[in-house]
Amino acid sequence: MNSYKPKLMFLKDSLFKFKSILAFSFILIVQCVNSQNSKIDSLKIELQNHKAKDTIRVNLLNHLAFHHYRNDPPKAVAYIEESIKLANKLGVKKFTAHSHYIKAIVYTEQANFSIAIPNYDKAIQFYTSLNDLKGIEKCKNALGVLYTYKGDYENALKCYEEAMAIAKKRKDENIVLTYLYNIGVIYSNKGDYDKALVVFNNALEQNKKEKDTLGIINNLNTIAGTYYEQGNYRVSLKYYNESLHIAKSSKDSIGVFQAYINIGNVYRMKSDKNKALHYYNKAQAIKSASYNVRNVTALKNNIAGIYYEENKFDKAIIYYNESIKLSKEIGENLNLSTALNGLGFVYFESKQYSKALTYFEEAKKTNLENDFSYDLLDSYQGLADTYLKLLKYDFALDHAQELLNLSKEANSLRHEMLAYGILSEVYENKGNFKSAFESHEQYKVLSDSLLNEENIKKIAGIEYEYKYKKELDEAALRETKLNKTVETTSKDLEKSQRNLLLGIITFLAVAMVLGSIIFFLKLRNSKAKTQNIITEQKLLRTQMTPHFIFNSLSVLQGMILNKEETKSVSYLSKFSKLLRITLENSRDKTVLLSHELEAVENYLSLQNIENEKITFSLNVDKEIDTKNIKVPPMLIQPFVENAIEHAFKNQKEDCEIEIKLTLVGGKLICEILDNGIGIDSSERNSNKNKKSLATKITSERLQYLSKDFKMDASVTIEDRSKFEEQGTKVTIQIPYKKTA
Repeated sequence: MNSYKPKLMFLKDSLFKFKSILAFSFILIVQCVNSQNSKIDSLKIELQNHKAKDTIRVNLLNHLAFHHYRNDPPKAVAYIEESIKLANKLGVKKFTAHSHYIKAIVYTEQANFSIAIPNYDKAIQFYTSLNDLKGIEKCKNALGVLYTYKGDYENALKCYEEAMAIAKKRKDENIVLTYLYNIGVIYSNKGDYDKALVVFNNALEQNKKEKDTLGIINNLNTIAGTYYEQGNYRVSLKYYNESLHIAKSSKDSIGVFQAYINIGNVYRMKSDKNKALHYYNKAQAIKSASYNVRNVTALKNNIAGIYYEENKFDKAIIYYNESIKLSKEIGENLNLSTALNGLGFVYFESKQYSKALTYFEEAKKTNLENDFSYDLLDSYQGLADTYLKLLKYDFALDHAQELLNLSKEANSLRHEMLAYGILSEVYENKGNFKSAFESHEQYKVLSDSLLNEENIKKIAGIEYEYKYKKELDEAALRETKLNKTVETTSKDLEKSQRNLLLGIITFLAVAMVLGSIIFFLKLRNSKAKTQNIITEQKLLRTQMTPHFIFNSLSVLQGMILNKEETKSVSYLSKFSKLLRITLENSRDKTVLLSHELEAVENYLSLQNIENEKITFSLNVDKEIDTKNIKVPPMLIQPFVENAIEHAFKNQKEDCEIEIKLTLVGGKLICEILDNGIGIDSSERNSNKNKKSLATKITSERLQYLSKDFKMDASVTIEDRSKFEEQGTKVTIQIPYKKTA
């Protein structure tokens, strides 16, 4: 009956599964961490030169403590203890309050809440006596962070709302965004992802304007975590990798440590356990992270969970025990309860039932003391299953009944189903066949309820299929109209030619020359319009080729036959979304660059499901405002499709396609790079006369767009061997217009 699955613990600065830990931002209120190392060196020099025991020295000590609180807590503690001692001696309440506030932050980072909370309280008392609203406000925000670490979201939300109320009273609109960000994380915990993403993206833009490195990392991780919770692992990885890059650039070792673990967690959810362990091991190798004990325990639980899933119980036991030891040392109970339950299930699967009982009981006690409701359900499930194996049916019955009651309160259908399953077996062994039958019936009902989610996905798939067919019909209608337009334009051209010919005969020699010039200009303009319409028609048809449609449906059919329901639903959703965007974009002469990139991203996402060997990346220069630029639709995708089809014919792994958009001298440049065989080798190995139709049409189209937009538009395809690199490089100069 056991169906335990180890809980994924996401580290602070990211969203989590069930009750993992998030970090919010104290520092948005205090200061940012740009040029961290040079700032620390400067502060140390100032402290050495300033020998006087005054408030200036207190301030320097506080700054140094704050700059070390993430990456070197022992140094931070040393600085802050000296600061508090000196502030008390000087008797200046303002500096004493700030010193206690910094000390609380240092100990919050280490999850030592028993020291952190009293220091926040002391700081608030001093700030209140000084009527310092800003001081009270920052303490309330930091307490919200602390309660979030503890999983106490009610108190966290209360603190954020109190802090925001003070900020509004002070008319500090910029800092209100900080509290909205923190509240946004609460939205994420409750599953309201759309609201959360709006808040996080607004906060991220503000962080970038202020060049707040740590704030940027926080927001990137929370955005990544939001997409993770929605199952969009590709986008989640993109944001986690961006966070990793910034953390490395700013030499934030804890930020790097967290990014490695979060990336590992995503790969674990994608069932790529080797890659997950690779990133977990990279995280373990960061020595400075050893001070961040709370996060280290989460890492060890995650590694133990992988070994549990692979039935490598000896290794799982080692990591769970290490996590338990560290958690007890710092009094951190969330990861402790996870490790205790995990160890209980390891011993259960190893049939060491007496040891399993010991750990389940300890986990139950911890969960009851800390009101960890979800972990408590796991504890009762483990105890009921273990007593059932030991044939102690009365104990099994008591714990299964408690599991049933609690699961109903927590609205956990999975645990409720497991409870009825255990009760059915217990009643059967006790000879109470009526109750056994009734429990089994309830078990089946709940099993059907859990499967209902899959049925909902299937219904959504049918809806997408209907919408897809409707879009196809509309596309056919648009193509018919386009044909009529081409025909009408051709007739108008012929008529213009006849009229001009009669005019030439009628006019004198001078008039004939003038008429010829007018005729030539009109003829060229008409031909350009006709050719442009024909080219766009060809492009639309290329987008809607039966080969692409039937190939995609064939892939989808294979997934369904292989019973890959989740994957097939995801594929159908992305396919229908791509089709919708493509059809919408084809209606207009220009579209927003953000919409064009969305279509490319959806196409890459679709290809990522089908071609798992290929890694895609899309990088847009930060100077480019994608929502303020309009471009012709469907210029990029044909070349990406061409790379996927031809570049990696003989390459089985490490296949990469990178798309980069830059703004150089007012020119919008798109580069599409792959590390395949290269265009020169490709042409030698294939028929040189055979060329991608979509690529040819796009090249022709650029010639006409160059005239329409009155700016250069071109495409060049080069073998990267000339740059001593592997693969092909496509460079497109895209014509564009600004919306404002």
